[in-house]
Amino acid sequence: MAGVGLAPVAAWVPCRRWGWAAVTLGFHHGLSMLLARKTERAPQWFRACRHKTSVSFLSRPDLPNLAYKRLKGKSPGIIFIPGYISNMNGTKALAIEEFCKSLGHAYIRFDYSGVGNSDGNLEECTVGKWRKDVLSIIDDLAEGPQILVGSSLGGWLMFHAAIARPQKVAALVGVAAAVDGLVTQFNQLPVETKKEIEMKGVWPMPSKYSEEGVYRIQYSVIKEAEHHCLLHSPIPVTCPVRLLHGMKDDSVPWHTAVQVADRVVSTDVDVILRKNSDHRMKEKADIQLLVYTIDDLIDKLSTIVH
Repeated sequence: MAGVGLAPVAAWVPCRRWGWAAVTLGFHHGLSMLLARKTERAPQWFRACRHKTSVSFLSRPDLPNLAYKRLKGKSPGIIFIPGYISNMNGTKALAIEEFCKSLGHAYIRFDYSGVGNSDGNLEECTVGKWRKDVLSIIDDLAEGPQILVGSSLGGWLMFHAAIARPQKVAALVGVAAAVDGLVTQFNQLPVETKKEIEMKGVWPMPSKYSEEGVYRIQYSVIKEAEHHCLLHSPIPVTCPVRLLHGMKDDSVPWHTAVQVADRVVSTDVDVILRKNSDHRMKEKADIQLLVYTIDDLIDKLSTIVH
């Protein structure tokens, strides 16, 4: 995998603006130890992610209105793309907002169609429709170059956005990026199970993140998602890509991150693995790693511009 950096560990170095930024060093440094080195100097935004912004709505002809919250600021802007049936008020989304506020960078978080405060019927939503949601946010709300941060399903959609809007997407950060995830999980089922799902029209996909213990996914959604798979060929994305993944992720195996990195055309790709993190990657050290990664990309992009 030429051009791909695989780093399950990292070290922190002083960053000129506010604290500590991530740089990959090798396999012999322990990330948990390094994350703890300067906990007493954790920036204020991390200790109190409570800043409130008002909800706005993006009106779209013939498409559901999308709820969003936006901070105006300097470039590059940051857009958070949530996971499956997740809204814009999750731990990662709020932490990134406080981080962007502290640096004065623009930031947008939003709800997909049929989720949270956005209009639309969840049962009618598909990967393709959520892809259109992301593009609407980029086209109608974002100004200038953007760093897309995609969590789980959002990690899949951010690649589609980068392919569709290469002039506007400056970098990608995936958090347990579930590229092709829905289709891959379905295809791993026994033939008899797949036939039964096709006959009944619904897949009760097991998930510990659902109150029912399953997500009831329409078979038509799975078939539609097949049209958006990316791993069968090179992924034509040339911007910097950072893929963060927990090795205890039992929803999207961490090997997916390595496979994605191998498929991406860009030569500036890093995979950073957290040995004890799960799919959500929402613990304090996970959030620190996420914002340090974003901060490092802001530095990199600023250097390129100047």
